[in-house]
Amino acid sequence: MVTTVQTTKKEGNVANKVKEIWKSGKAVVNAWLAIPSGFSAEMVAQCGFDSVTVDMQHGVQDYLSMVQCFQAMDKHPVTPMVRVPWNEPGIIGKVLDGGAYGVICPMVNTPQEARNLVSYAKYPPKGVRSNGPIRAGMYGTAGSYQKTANDEIVLLPMMETKTAVENMEAILDVEGIDGVYIGPSDLGFSYGLEPKLDRSEPEILAIYEKIIKECGKRGLNPGIHCSGAEGAARAINMGFKLVTLSNEVGLMTTYAKMQVNATRKESGGKA
Repeated sequence: MVTTVQTTKKEGNVANKVKEIWKSGKAVVNAWLAIPSGFSAEMVAQCGFDSVTVDMQHGVQDYLSMVQCFQAMDKHPVTPMVRVPWNEPGIIGKVLDGGAYGVICPMVNTPQEARNLVSYAKYPPKGVRSNGPIRAGMYGTAGSYQKTANDEIVLLPMMETKTAVENMEAILDVEGIDGVYIGPSDLGFSYGLEPKLDRSEPEILAIYEKIIKECGKRGLNPGIHCSGAEGAARAINMGFKLVTLSNEVGLMTTYAKMQVNATRKESGGKA
């Protein structure tokens, strides 16, 4: 089951809606933006999602388009998040300064890489993030952002390779992460399978079950990328706590194809 939890204030700063939903025991429904457009971000933010993630790894987004998407979503009750292109301190600090309240980081394969992610995203003494929340600071009074950022920001290293699975428990033991995010395409790819999102292979489903179990032991929240509502609902029922419904490109093209095909079929061959 999913729910909508209104964002609240915490010590003068905006509390993270994603974390509030997790605390309530529900799952988060996440949107994914590949198109560098504030207009499309604004439209998606009104569709009932709990969080909206700008994809800077495989989408065609850049830093300025990320900021534009965040600006367009500001008046809507969604948590702005980013998938960064890689696990390095410059871009992680910069997307957080730009207003990201969550970071999904690809290809985290070892506990040391997970510790690096935490260090890059946290202010001292928990990390090495440099102070300069140019946009993020707008969400609170002067100085309040720095007081709550370490606790409010969501950190999800991506578990999407055979190596990461082999290091699963050690990665999940890293203090400061909030869970992991499964990339089904790359995960299957690393096991010699076809890259796709909604997987049914017994060996992959067994990995999912173990991730959910190990996250549960640690109070962590597993997330996963899905191709739509059917796969997302199945993932929630398995125990995943954050599900992404494709991206806006996939949602748009899927619906467009459906409408075109229906028009041709229902017009009796006249189109």
